[in-house]
Amino acid sequence: MKKSIVILCGGGPAPGINTVISSVAKVFLKDGYRVIGLHEGYKSLFAEKPLMQDIDFQFADEIYKSGGSALQMSRYKPKDSEFKTDFFVNNNVKLLVTIGGDDTASTANRISKFLAKNNVKIHNIHVPKTIDNDLPLPEGTPTFGYQSAKQEGVKIATTIYEDARTSGNWFVVSAMGREAGHLAFGIGGACHYPMIIIPEMFNKTKITFDKIIKLIISSMIKRKILGIDYGVAIISEGVFHFMTDEEIKATEINFTYDEHGHPELGNVSKAHIFNMLLQRKLKELNIKIKSRPVELGYEIRCVRPIAFDLMYCALLGMGVKYLFDKGITGCMVTSDPKGDIAPLYLKDVEDEHGKVKPRLVNMNSQKAKLIFEDSLQYLTKADYSAAKKYIANPDEYDFVKILSW
Repeated sequence: MKKSIVILCGGGPAPGINTVISSVAKVFLKDGYRVIGLHEGYKSLFAEKPLMQDIDFQFADEIYKSGGSALQMSRYKPKDSEFKTDFFVNNNVKLLVTIGGDDTASTANRISKFLAKNNVKIHNIHVPKTIDNDLPLPEGTPTFGYQSAKQEGVKIATTIYEDARTSGNWFVVSAMGREAGHLAFGIGGACHYPMIIIPEMFNKTKITFDKIIKLIISSMIKRKILGIDYGVAIISEGVFHFMTDEEIKATEINFTYDEHGHPELGNVSKAHIFNMLLQRKLKELNIKIKSRPVELGYEIRCVRPIAFDLMYCALLGMGVKYLFDKGITGCMVTSDPKGDIAPLYLKDVEDEHGKVKPRLVNMNSQKAKLIFEDSLQYLTKADYSAAKKYIANPDEYDFVKILSW
């Protein structure tokens, strides 16, 4: 029976998935392998009838530049009890290629350990994908999809800033990011937004809605002092990761709840939540500023990859074959800024529970310091006198004091 490889995609979409699928397929087809694309990710892998698609050169070539994923994705996470060897044995699989984030990588690692115990030898190589840029690659090396999503986000975000100027309003933008703020930081920094709020900046104090709203108002007042009545604040949705259900419920926003009584945040715009809380506080302070919510998320996940990701994803796809030929397994494929391929072993980046640790924005980096100290606009001690025209206690809205910096 012909040797084969199987490719599956987990998690949410990111620009460049099809470029990776195409590049992996082409290099293995060239060496005579059968290339199996698996729809619905892990949900299909152990199903009675896996949703398989044989990938040929023509199909691989057609999907190379397109956004989205030609292989249907799934967030399904199988339990160990669901694992079986049938699919791998019946199709003579020699390599499992997973495209996804940390959960997809961790599951691939569990599967390969299970197969080894059952005397089925296959390699597994993971291609790190997420617009959140939060997988633990070397600092400065992005996850694929991040740059394309950021580019599209910046396109939308600059238009929002222009709308703010034109209408004399403020906008509250929420950007995707599970517990890391890379996307909000990247978009906000590129657009010179006056306020960027990410989880990592609360490195010396607890994240609360009150502090988030005060940071936005700090920027609003500073801009008023400068004679500017408009602006935009961008907030990473990752801040919700650090809040309790009780704090979220206390906002009195209308939520639906799951079977465990947890608020279903996916059903509500995060920007709407922040904007509602902001408007309440502004009314309490008798400050007349209009603000509008904008969500940045699903609009940027399936765009066509930009040139950076086309080249980067092609290198990662070809890099899978490069590592496989060297007998390397249980790793993520990485490509440095020079284009050199290297493995990043999952065992080196997982915690004691086998979970891959997320990469956060490095608040000690020069880039972060320049953005937060020189690009943003917020109240400092020097502004207290001027700020008293708008608020009674300016020190409560001092950026440094809010964050305990």
